Order: sequence, then structure tokens, then C-alpha cells
Amino acid sequence: MGPIPLCVLLPVTVLAVVLAVAAEENAVDDEYTWPQWKVPLVRQRHTVPLSSPNFSAHPQAQLSGTCGIECQRRLPASSLDDLEQFLSYETVYENGTRTFTSVSVQGLNEVASLSQNVSSRSRQKREVYGTDTRFTISDKQFSTKYPFSTSVKISTGCSGVLVSPKHVLTAAHCIHDGKDYLDGVQKLRVGILKEKSRRGKGGKGRGGRRKGKRRKGDKDDEEAQEKEGDDGKGDRKGKGKGRKSRSRRSAESGKPSFRWTGVKKTQVPKGWFKGVSEGLTADYDYAVLELKKAPKVKYMDLGVIPSVKKLPAGRIHFSGFDDDRPGNLVYRFCSVSDESKDLLYQYCDAKPGSSGSGIYIRLKEPGKKKWTRKIIGVFSGHQWVDVNGNGMQQDYNVAVRITPLKYAQICYWIHGDSSLCKVA
Repeated sequence: MGPIPLCVLLPVTVLAVVLAVAAEENAVDDEYTWPQWKVPLVRQRHTVPLSSPNFSAHPQAQLSGTCGIECQRRLPASSLDDLEQFLSYETVYENGTRTFTSVSVQGLNEVASLSQNVSSRSRQKREVYGTDTRFTISDKQFSTKYPFSTSVKISTGCSGVLVSPKHVLTAAHCIHDGKDYLDGVQKLRVGILKEKSRRGKGGKGRGGRRKGKRRKGDKDDEEAQEKEGDDGKGDRKGKGKGRKSRSRRSAESGKPSFRWTGVKKTQVPKGWFKGVSEGLTADYDYAVLELKKAPKVKYMDLGVIPSVKKLPAGRIHFSGFDDDRPGNLVYRFCSVSDESKDLLYQYCDAKPGSSGSGIYIRLKEPGKKKWTRKIIGVFSGHQWVDVNGNGMQQDYNVAVRITPLKYAQICYWIHGDSSLCKVA
């Protein structure tokens, strides 16, 4: 057989190179694409009334005694009965009444297993590591725009994230200390960053409404804002004071302010309660709040990811209201140092007040070029963790991951219909 002509060899070579490049691009696309999960179904079995809570617990600055990733590796795997017990939940309503709902889990064996524990031994031991890398989003031009606008403030002193038009995901310890509900939960409220204040529009001229007149529904919002310390005195007491107030507001227009709304009901998994899930309590540090009124703010969807460390960038993001920067939204991003199927240890600088923030990443939608952010976890905060199960504790920043099973439960809380929660 003679030599192959160059005119034949060249096109074949070019085709092989094109196919190789295309295969590599597809592999890269897969790494940057949201995986699709067939999630189990969490169904309600029955609901029974309980006595009203005492609402006597007090917020804890730091959680201690948490059985962390290393400690949990020594625990036996949870059975289906265990999981159904942990995912059963309490609901507390705005009038102080309480119910308990038991659940059944179906299709658990059909769910693809998450990644095994991936350890990293280079861990930090402070809530702020070296140089503080947090960013204060103080300008309302940015803090009231997506994705920052999904972050909310909880009246018990925590943060949260909007995961539906009227549902907020936060940490369970912001609501319940494991034994009782916090003393502020009976009158729980959620603050949404507002772009423009409605106050100061009551005067004549320039299209403003006349003094003393409000649109329907303004009164409750304004009263709530006044309770939170919003300025606005002098709006109704003479022209001079009115002008001064408007000038002061103009000078402080960049400062964040909140529109507060009440909470209709709160749902907490039983796995968070003391003595129920034993060493797995940290895995159930999440709760969902249903608001009385849906704010006109874009929310962020939930997502499930097998491994954060295996992502090309390996970074997570979240925003919250840290106590050391009062009134301001604080954004940060960082890498993950260790993960299990339920928990994350990470290097994000954080202070009390940021607990309950929604942890998110950004990936491409399957088969599309569109990139979307989704919530993959809840920031539990700075915790003292039982490392080896022997009582020796170290301090880490911990987050709870959204697993397919937790996705199914939270989705059911949001929609009230498990058939709408089959795919994550």
C-alpha cells in the first residue's frame, strides 16, 4: 500500500482534532452544569395539635458540642425509620398555636448517592481568618438588586434567604434552641432591604400624596419601620421640619433600611430537637418561615450539588447581616475546606448575625447557556465542634448542605404538594 495522499490525511487529522476539542468542551460544560436529581417524596402522615410553646429560650452567640464531620463518621447509618422521625416537624403559627406532623419518605433508594466525605487537614480555627475579606454592600443601588436582595434579616438577630415569593430559609437555631422556641419567635418578623422609602411623600407638589393619606396597607409597614428605628419624625409637623427631614434623608439615602413583614408560620424539623437525632443534630439546623405578605423581590431557587470541593472553582458565596456592621449587608465568598453529605466546613469570614444566610453557587442550566445561582446550604455559623467524638472541641465555620432529602422536605413546606418536588 502506497503513501496516503496529503489531501486525504489533512481533513482526517482536522476532524480528529475538532472531535477531541468538542469532547473536552462537553466535559468542561458538565463540570459547570447543575446536576439533575430524582429526589425522594416526603409525604404527610398525620398532624396533631400540641400545647403552645413557652417561648422562653434565648439566642446563643455560639453553638457548642456539635458532632461534626469527623465525629459523624463514627456513627451508624440512619435507617428509614430514623430519617422519617428526623424529618417529621413542628409548625408554630402566628397566634402561638403549635402542631406536630409525622411524615413518610418514599423513593429513597432511587436517589443517587452523594459524594463520600472528602477531608482537608489544613483547617483554620477562627471565625475571621487573617485579613477580613468581607465586603460591605452599603449602597442601596447594589444591596437591593439580585442576588443581594434575596438576603433578609430575621428579628431574632439572624439572617435568611428568600426561596419562594413568600418563604424564607434560615437556621433552626435562630428559631429554636433545641428545647424551646426563642422568646422573639411569637412575634417573629422578617426585614427586606428596601430601595426607596415611602415616607416623606405626603406633602403637596411634585406628585406627592397629601399629608396624612396612605395607600391601603402602608400603615402596618410604616409602624413596623418606626419600631426598627427608621427616621421620619417631622413629616407631619410643619413645613420647616419637613424640609429638614427630607434633607437629612437625602444625605443618608445610601444607608440601608428595611421593610418588615410578619411571619405566618414557622416549620422546624424534629431532627434539630435535643435527644432526637443525637449526634446528627447539626445536620438539621434549618427552618422555613412563611411570610404573611409576599415582598416584591426576586427569590433564589434551591439546588443540590454532589460535591462543592470538586467544582472547578470550589467556592461558595453568601450574604448576611453581621452584627459588627449593623444595618449593612455583608457579602463574602471562599473555598470549602471539608465536606460530608450533610455539612460543610469553610473559610468564609463571618460574625454573629450572619447565621441563617443562604449559601449559593452559580452554574449553567442543563442544555442551556444560562447561568443561575441556587441555594445549596444554610450557614449555621461559628461553632465549637466535637472533632473525634472524645469531647475535644475545635471552632469552625459550619454550614448545612441541601441534600435530596432535605430538598424534598423544604420543597414540600413551600408548595404543600410533594408531587411538585420530584426533581431537583
